[in-house]
Amino acid sequence: MQGEGAAEPDIEAIARDPRYIALVRRRSRFTWGLSAVMLVGYFGFILAVAFAKPLLARPIAAGGVTSWGIAIGFGVILLAIVLTGIYVRRANRDFDLVAADLARDFAA
Repeated sequence: MQGEGAAEPDIEAIARDPRYIALVRRRSRFTWGLSAVMLVGYFGFILAVAFAKPLLARPIAAGGVTSWGIAIGFGVILLAIVLTGIYVRRANRDFDLVAADLARDFAA
């Protein structure tokens, strides 16, 4: 809760601002793209578990202990980490700057 005397920003004016509209569109398109990549990776792995068990059970190297299933599962985890890093980098570089400009312009 803001202190007394602090002006509330005009939410409707912010929502009509062309910079805000562009920010929401760009961020939505970017996040949906990252989500699609993650979903393809995750469900691809789940489908492989369901329908390609012999492939996933095969050792990576002859006489090895680690199977392709472990490696691919680890890859799915790494994919999530990498996609998170990509989002954070883009948010810090682009999205947060526009949001800060909007906050500054509409404060007071």
